[in-house]
Amino acid sequence: MTDQAVVCGRCGARRDPDDALAALTWVAERTPTGTWWLCPDCARRHVRDIEGKLPAEWW
Repeated sequence: MTDQAVVCGRCGARRDPDDALAALTWVAERTPTGTWWLCPDCARRHVRDIEGKLPAEWW
């Protein structure tokens, strides 16, 4: 990954950089302004919105 801290774009949770297994459960979305991350809880909560490709403003 990167040396930058990974923070959830919805709730602000921070990913533990030392937990490689937990890193697999985070969702990354590439945008023109950079990478937007979702923690496992937010990804689970918004899975239908993500799969339906709804804009994040609608969540």
